[in-house]
Amino acid sequence: MSDHLGGTRLRRTGDERPRSTSLVDEYSGFYGSGKDKQAILAQMCLGSESGSDRRFRVIPIVGMGGVGKTTLAQHIYNDEKVQNFFELKAWICVSDKFDELAITETLYKEISSESCEFKDLNMVQVKLRERISKKKFLLILDDVWNENYGKWDVLSRPFQVGAPGSTVIVTTRNVSVASIMRSVPDYHLDQLEHEEICSILAHHARGWQNFDAHTDFKETGEAIAKKCKGLPLAAKSLGGLLRTKKNPYQWKDVLDSKIWDLPTENNDILPALRLSYHHLPSHLKRLFAYCSIFPKDYEFDKHDLVLLWMAEGFLRPSETHNEMEDVGFQCFDELLSRSFFQRSKTGAESRFLIHDLVNDLAQHVAGRVCFRLDDKAESNVQHMRDSLLKARHSSFIRHEYDGSQRFEAFNIVRKLRTFLPLPVFKTPIWQDFYLTNQVIYDLLPQLHFLRVLSLSGYNILQLPNAIGNLKHLRYLNVSDTRIKQLPESVSKLYNLQTLLLRDCDRLIKLHANIGNLINLRHLDVAGTDKLQEMPLGLCKMASLQTLSKIVLGRGLKVNELRGLSNLRGALSIIRLHSVMDAQDGREANLTCKRGLEELEMVWSSDFDDSRNKMNEKEIIELLKPSTNLRRLEVKHYGGVEFPTWLGDPSFSQLAHISLSDCRHCTSLPSLGHLTSLKKLHISGIKGVKTVGNELCGVGWPHVGDAFPSLETLEFVDMVDWEEWSTNLSNE
Repeated sequence: MSDHLGGTRLRRTGDERPRSTSLVDEYSGFYGSGKDKQAILAQMCLGSESGSDRRFRVIPIVGMGGVGKTTLAQHIYNDEKVQNFFELKAWICVSDKFDELAITETLYKEISSESCEFKDLNMVQVKLRERISKKKFLLILDDVWNENYGKWDVLSRPFQVGAPGSTVIVTTRNVSVASIMRSVPDYHLDQLEHEEICSILAHHARGWQNFDAHTDFKETGEAIAKKCKGLPLAAKSLGGLLRTKKNPYQWKDVLDSKIWDLPTENNDILPALRLSYHHLPSHLKRLFAYCSIFPKDYEFDKHDLVLLWMAEGFLRPSETHNEMEDVGFQCFDELLSRSFFQRSKTGAESRFLIHDLVNDLAQHVAGRVCFRLDDKAESNVQHMRDSLLKARHSSFIRHEYDGSQRFEAFNIVRKLRTFLPLPVFKTPIWQDFYLTNQVIYDLLPQLHFLRVLSLSGYNILQLPNAIGNLKHLRYLNVSDTRIKQLPESVSKLYNLQTLLLRDCDRLIKLHANIGNLINLRHLDVAGTDKLQEMPLGLCKMASLQTLSKIVLGRGLKVNELRGLSNLRGALSIIRLHSVMDAQDGREANLTCKRGLEELEMVWSSDFDDSRNKMNEKEIIELLKPSTNLRRLEVKHYGGVEFPTWLGDPSFSQLAHISLSDCRHCTSLPSLGHLTSLKKLHISGIKGVKTVGNELCGVGWPHVGDAFPSLETLEFVDMVDWEEWSTNLSNE
């Protein structure tokens, strides 16, 4: 039984009970008595007056479409403890339109069992307040999309008069929705385990508990369950589609079909996922559709994706963010909060995945604009001719040997903007990949509209000079290749924003005219140990945000950094022993580069007579970084003491310090005041004979209060250390 008032639907008490007593029907075996339900019941503090300082609490249940948020809320709503704890209960399915008047009217009607004669919001809320005053209530707001705090504030005003312990449970796909309503932390609902999905699928397909006793269907059934990737709605819908299919061959057809090719009758997956897409702002729809270039199970890096979006021209500065990268990260976080992305389980903070069914959605909405070159497409070039003519963005999985035949499709796709090879999964890191010269020298120079070009990971030795004719190119990635230097024509790519040369272990120099790339924002040369020469003119690249390394000497001075005020992330300054004029350090102006979070300062490992201890001390003093620094490494420094800024309490975010082979220093810096310092590594400081309380810093009431966050302390190769007199216990 349901009522419809102004677009708001209310399901009356009792309607949400599962209609079957089966443990798998409506996923009740997994949500009805599982850890998710018990965790939320604990948050509700049943039978306890803890938290009685607030009149009501809001508990958001957050997760992607089809993961079972509503089902979990149903089992909580009908739980016996809940029935006995709350005096009043109501369930409202809010959906698209968050109409405060309609929701309040419906809520009043449910609680009072009578219609409300008023059509004024204030009057209706007065009547509602009278009904719930000093009563303990449970309200379920199911499927909420509203991100306007003002609307929620208006709706929730009557709830303030309820008795302590009153609870509002909100189900939503969007963390932003939860953030404006919650009074306790969000409860994020994860996908079910594979065995649980198998049980749901088997039950809805054939009424079985699982596939173990049905060998003809077991392999295909479990493969279909795997396709659901933990979404119970997908398992239930596919099970319903399989109910009329009596033999394993028909099941195989379902397995081989894309989710969009399946019959729409009794198939709730498509509308459930499309609803999430429908609610996206238009600018996010384009960014999400572009993600269809990633194959299923592909783990991508957040920063890489933002650079690709930027290169394609999808990002523009906004009122709140001047930099395109900041806009990109904001958009990424919005898509993440709406469950379009999932965090990788590897633990890496910047690594993410897209659920297989969401990946299908991305392909569906992208249409023919995005083209993934796979084995099927390679053998079907002529059949796909019309589709290829409309393709603009393409990706493919690298093979060990990629010959010209594999890329026949690209002879048709002449307006291609994206040429993006992706890593091969589960291959040894020493695997070599080879790309035919016909692609590099003949095909790529003909793709005049390219914005994104990557040859990362291929065993290539050089790029053709014709690469400089790709005037629209904004992103060039030749990381992890064997090139020794770029062709001089690269300096004519005036629109280039991103140049990635990471882990090019044979790269020896950058061309003198590289400074002409005044629109370059990211230059990554990390892992290029043989790079001995960087050109003058870096200071002209005022837009540069990423400069992973600068190699000084041969005319290049550290004061080239003076104009690079937008630098972010990590910076290594190599060959600092070549700095003769200490004032160059002052002109580098590191203190004002507030975006730098990691800094490595490296001198020569050769401590010969040419080294000037006093000069090096003055230089490191003038190279004081911003107090936003999180990580600092100092290697082969030749001064007799560390700079005075090292250990200053203003570096409150510094979490990792490594001091290695600073052999002339006779004492350690005072670091105990660094409240965030977690890891301290000290090695090869051979001039230190005694370590005293100066390491902890002066001014502490108790020496034992120093290093409040320290987790790891390492001393290595301290050959002349004779005495340890630091007392780290409270006095």
